[in-house]
Amino acid sequence: QVQLVESGGGLVQAGGSLRLSCAASGSIISINSMGWYRQAPGKQRELVATITSGGSTNYADSVKGRFTISRDNAKKSAYLQMNSLKPEDTAVYYCNTAVRYYSGIRIYTGDYWGQGTQVTVSS
Repeated sequence: QVQLVESGGGLVQAGGSLRLSCAASGSIISINSMGWYRQAPGKQRELVATITSGGSTNYADSVKGRFTISRDNAKKSAYLQMNSLKPEDTAVYYCNTAVRYYSGIRIYTGDYWGQGTQVTVSS
């Protein structure tokens, strides 16, 4: 009923920038929070940044001052601008969202993940 599609990952040199995008689609009534998480090889998935429907943001200490999360409610999309990238930022980045949606005549709430997009930062 709800799909998340991420884009924008790739290979970049240390110090470079990338912009990730996440677009939600389906029978969505409203989107509460949207966020980005990442998982490096051999490590647990960790929070990168979140943004509420009202625009309040939260960042992991490791990315503060370098990454900026934003969203476009009309487009049901979230973005992650990543600057001054470091090799330790290398990971698969996942978009996450909490939504209210229709299925038939009923309304549900759910938490959804995208398929992930690889970000590789070379030294």
